[in-house]
Amino acid sequence: MPDTIKDKQQFLTVARVFFLLIVIPVSLMAILIANGIFKLGDIAKERAATVLDQKSQEEIKIRAINTAEEVASFLTERKKDLLIATILPTTESSYKQFINENKKAVWVKQDNKIGQVMVPLYSEMAFIDRGGMEVIKIVNGEIAPKSAMVNVGSPKNTIYKSEDYFLKTVKLNKGEIHIAPVTGWYVNRGEFEKGKRFGGYVRMATPVFGRDGFQGVITLALDYRHIAGFTDHVIPTQAAQVYEADASTGNYAYMVDNRGFIISHPNDYHIEGLFADGTWVPPLTKENYEEQIKLGQEVLNLNLLGFLDPALPEITKDANSGKSGIKTYKFAGHTKFVAYAPIPFYTSEMPKPGGFGWIGMGVDVEKFNELAIATSKNIEKEAKSWTTTIIFILIVSIILLFLISALLARGISRSIEAEVPEGAEQTADYYEEEEEEDDKK
Repeated sequence: MPDTIKDKQQFLTVARVFFLLIVIPVSLMAILIANGIFKLGDIAKERAATVLDQKSQEEIKIRAINTAEEVASFLTERKKDLLIATILPTTESSYKQFINENKKAVWVKQDNKIGQVMVPLYSEMAFIDRGGMEVIKIVNGEIAPKSAMVNVGSPKNTIYKSEDYFLKTVKLNKGEIHIAPVTGWYVNRGEFEKGKRFGGYVRMATPVFGRDGFQGVITLALDYRHIAGFTDHVIPTQAAQVYEADASTGNYAYMVDNRGFIISHPNDYHIEGLFADGTWVPPLTKENYEEQIKLGQEVLNLNLLGFLDPALPEITKDANSGKSGIKTYKFAGHTKFVAYAPIPFYTSEMPKPGGFGWIGMGVDVEKFNELAIATSKNIEKEAKSWTTTIIFILIVSIILLFLISALLARGISRSIEAEVPEGAEQTADYYEEEEEEDDKK
């Protein structure tokens, strides 16, 4: 038999073995992997391109409800603190100790680094006598001198020149508390864009009674950062928190009080605040809208924004009736989705069913859709890239395997030739010829 035919047969035999044992399994594995990547890409793309489907909306609604309950629980603890303060010794040292022992972490940015630090819950604590005169006052953890004491019975003497918490608290019964609206100097759009942020407090007060009846009032000024922190760091469509949500994405959380005023928002110029003379910055209305926008004074009260979209006051109405829900509305030319939930914290001034206010979690539908489509395109591009890479690797692997099989075939052929004794091929040929002659006979 000619050598070329034997080499060819040996090569084909080895090639078949490689094809069956290596090439086919590797090819199947590559096809399965490529198919898996492609399917995974399709699934991820479909999920990314699904714009706030029913399940996503319900998940955001549940998150709003959970956040509202967290705020209510937090405020309930603050009410307990205030009532505990009424039985503390009326001394500077006990008040200072109380302030320094009640701390909570807040997010801060220092030297371009973001982290959490422990700060007192209350920026101020005071005991006020029955005539409205401050007797003991702790400010920012330090005892205020007697020269700093004022008569808060007159609102013009208060820090923000208009606070009437003493006048309202003296009308309450034992165990009842007064919670004033979020109070702080207003931050307009220009100031905000330059980096200024809203600051202030939520003033809480309760009357103190003794054997002789009404003795005075105790107040705690809850640092605004602690209440705003429940929404400031939240992105409704993601689990991870951020230092500051970006309102331009349309994907953020906010808080509204029982009057309809925004009290926490990524854009602080939407939060109600005071001018330097103690008067409140007016909220946007149909009549003053253009003028206030030009001034950069954009205080929002949702009860007054029906001229932008009728759904806005309806949300506040629903929440004040104790209902949570989902609505879509138009704001600044964008379609907004919002999930809302009432904050179940109640006082005599904030009765059921509305309570303290409500939590809103909104998503700009158009922007979310644009982001989803961009994400799906990136996923599709990545899937195609991986599939192309796998096909290329598969082709190169098959070529290499055939080269290896050819080399092995040649090696086997040479090994056989080396082991066959000299003349064995002629003997084999002789027997083959003999067998052919016998067959002819």
